[in-house]
Amino acid sequence: MAQHDPSRTEKATPKRRNKARGEGSVPKSQELPKPLTLLFGLIALRLYLDTIRTEIENLMRWFFQEGFTFELTRVSVHNLFKDCVTSLAIMVLPVMMVIAVVAFIAVRLQVGKLWAPKVFKPKFKNFNVIAGVKKLLISKQALVRMLKSICMAIAVAVGPYLVLKKAFGEVIPLFYQTPESIAAYVLSAGQSMFHYALVPMILIGLADLAYTRWDYEENLKMTKSEVKDERKQAEGDPVVKSKQKQKMMAVMMRRMMQDVPKADVVITNPTHLAIAIRYNAQEAPAPVVLAKGAGKVAERIKEIARENGVPIRENKPLARALYKVIEVGDTIPEEFYQAVAAILAQIYRTRQRRP
Repeated sequence: MAQHDPSRTEKATPKRRNKARGEGSVPKSQELPKPLTLLFGLIALRLYLDTIRTEIENLMRWFFQEGFTFELTRVSVHNLFKDCVTSLAIMVLPVMMVIAVVAFIAVRLQVGKLWAPKVFKPKFKNFNVIAGVKKLLISKQALVRMLKSICMAIAVAVGPYLVLKKAFGEVIPLFYQTPESIAAYVLSAGQSMFHYALVPMILIGLADLAYTRWDYEENLKMTKSEVKDERKQAEGDPVVKSKQKQKMMAVMMRRMMQDVPKADVVITNPTHLAIAIRYNAQEAPAPVVLAKGAGKVAERIKEIARENGVPIRENKPLARALYKVIEVGDTIPEEFYQAVAAILAQIYRTRQRRP
């Protein structure tokens, strides 16, 4: 039975449900299969009654006609045993198979496809005798089981009582009836008893199924913190992801700063942005951005450029446009070719004039 923990207000997540199913915990009514197996067992018995009667007649006929002259030997007794077992199997097995199939389907429809090997693993905590006695006698689960058993017993007892009370005045005339009539009356009364008992048993089974599912959902409920923890495990801890992102950014920053000395020019706006560009026709068909940054990163790029003699040129519109639309390692878009080419041409001319 659910413990009604006020902190458990969230529905179980799919991961929690799958874990519970893997451990064999599923919502399953123990009462619903009982009336279903009785009902279909009776239907199978009624449909198969002619075959059972024929087998019984054959057995009785053999025992009363040939049984008195039967010679007892090892071979004859063995054959007699096989014939009797075969007749019993013909009478009983089909009905038992129907009952077994109905019981399997009744459980399968409740729990679905399930294979939980963990159920077979021994749990030593269950060998606590005191805890087991308390669970059987004192717990709320025991009270619910007792109430279900009482209701089922009442349902089974009321049917025969009503039928027998109604048929009490019809018993005496049976003394003047033939055996066939008496047998037919007994079977009819038994069928009426079964019908009176079956309806409340099915209702109790359906109520037990609804209660079992509700109790299962209540037991699976989670606290908000448990849901958050599970979400973190599924999506990744934000703290860990943030640290990983910081490490990646640090590695990218070091690599980017190492490429600044290879640049042909650093374009600035002039204080907030800096973009380092290199052009080598053998490496790429257009100029490539080796590094870019804003604020302190831009200052560091300009500082490394000064240390390594990389020209720095101020061009506010070009610097802002390149910073917005291009990433490190990409070639500049075609619309910026002319502006970048003009800056590179100026730098190349300046280098040629130097002695």
